Amino acid sequence: MPVTNSAAVAKSDEAKPFLSINNIEVVYNHVILVLKGVSLQVPAGGIVALLGANGAGKTTTLKAVSNLLHAERGEVTKGSIVFDGAEVQSLSPNEVVQRGCIQVMEGRRCFAHLTIEDNLMTGAFTRRDGKAAIAADLDRVYTYFPRLRERRMSIAGYTSGGEQQMCAIGRALMSRPRMILLDEPSMGLAPQIVEEIFEIVRDLNRKERVSFLLAEQNTTMALRYADHGYILENGRVVMDGEARALSTNEDVKEFYLGIAGDKRKSFREVKHYKRRKRWLA
Repeated sequence: MPVTNSAAVAKSDEAKPFLSINNIEVVYNHVILVLKGVSLQVPAGGIVALLGANGAGKTTTLKAVSNLLHAERGEVTKGSIVFDGAEVQSLSPNEVVQRGCIQVMEGRRCFAHLTIEDNLMTGAFTRRDGKAAIAADLDRVYTYFPRLRERRMSIAGYTSGGEQQMCAIGRALMSRPRMILLDEPSMGLAPQIVEEIFEIVRDLNRKERVSFLLAEQNTTMALRYADHGYILENGRVVMDGEARALSTNEDVKEFYLGIAGDKRKSFREVKHYKRRKRWLA
């Protein structure tokens, strides 16, 4: 019998996309076309940033994967979404969660009237592996988020924005995900808290092998922690590449990082730039 190289097989498996979004279109209310042929991939154990201005289609892309579009009268009308080898665009949201993919919504969306610990426990709703396993994972969440352990009996609505964001990510972890769709984690938070949360995301990725698809307007922070990035504009992917390459790309630096170099550009130069900007052509 032929001898297989297990390391080579493992490496080959990692190279396959864990999540593959293939030329999808999303329509709201049967009329409004929001995503126009979006394609992207997230490798197993990777962090991929989905970048773009407000209204570019980042949140809609995440909701297409987690299948939360129907609550807003949206649907995937073309293309396919494959997670861990199976198409998921026709599954219910809880079936997607049970397969190991969960979304952390923009704005945290904690249950304001419940305690931090009760919020975390709601994340284990779909699990059927017993109280001991759930308790062990709750302790694991507190290890990553020691501040939540201190505030575990506090009403979530009276905690800070940073603590609520930690609670939302911790709640997602309680479902034992293999992929987290993280929507605007930096929104409304102080820079120090944002960096703390991104450091935890990196730890979860490295230690727990949780893959992340991260929608973020804070391009500088997202590209610092991501492996790969995609830029959305008007519902289309207009550029992608390794995070380091995108962060040094002159077009990206000017239009998304707010860096125009030493020379202040005139209105005439900006108009010329827009003409050569390939995704506005």
